[in-house]
Amino acid sequence: MRRRLYFILPDLVTAETIERELLLAKIDDQHMHFLAKDGSNLGRLHLANLLQRSDLLHGIGIGLIAGGVTGALAGVALSFYPDLGKAIGMGGILVLAVVCAMVGSWVSGMIAVSIPNSRLKRFQPAIDRGQILLMVDVPLRRVTEIRELITSHHPDVQAKGQEAQIPAFP
Repeated sequence: MRRRLYFILPDLVTAETIERELLLAKIDDQHMHFLAKDGSNLGRLHLANLLQRSDLLHGIGIGLIAGGVTGALAGVALSFYPDLGKAIGMGGILVLAVVCAMVGSWVSGMIAVSIPNSRLKRFQPAIDRGQILLMVDVPLRRVTEIRELITSHHPDVQAKGQEAQIPAFP
């Protein structure tokens, strides 16, 4: 089990220094994610990917639920028609719900890919000022150690909390 820690870093030099310190502390590069203002060059730092930058997973989940419910309700409504009701049956309602859930998740996923991650809204003002957001996923037993490592060596870094559970596909 891992926790995601958030830090606001003042500049690229500090970000590169912290990355080296975390690598020496045996935090893999794949567990560090840096996010900066659009158009910023972060060099060789491990950038936050599409799933971390956007609301894609949340959008897919909402579309899956909304599409499934809509499909099931449409199937039930169609079953009340005398001729269609016999032809559709319960299997038809289930198929319609599954198909609508897939279409709903696809459509809402396409929309959500362009929406910034709602979990990161609180960091947007700092990112807009040119600061860098570091998201680091650490084992539960090392949360305090890693937080103290970063804040003790870099007093200008702002620790901004943690998430109890990191997303399923970070």
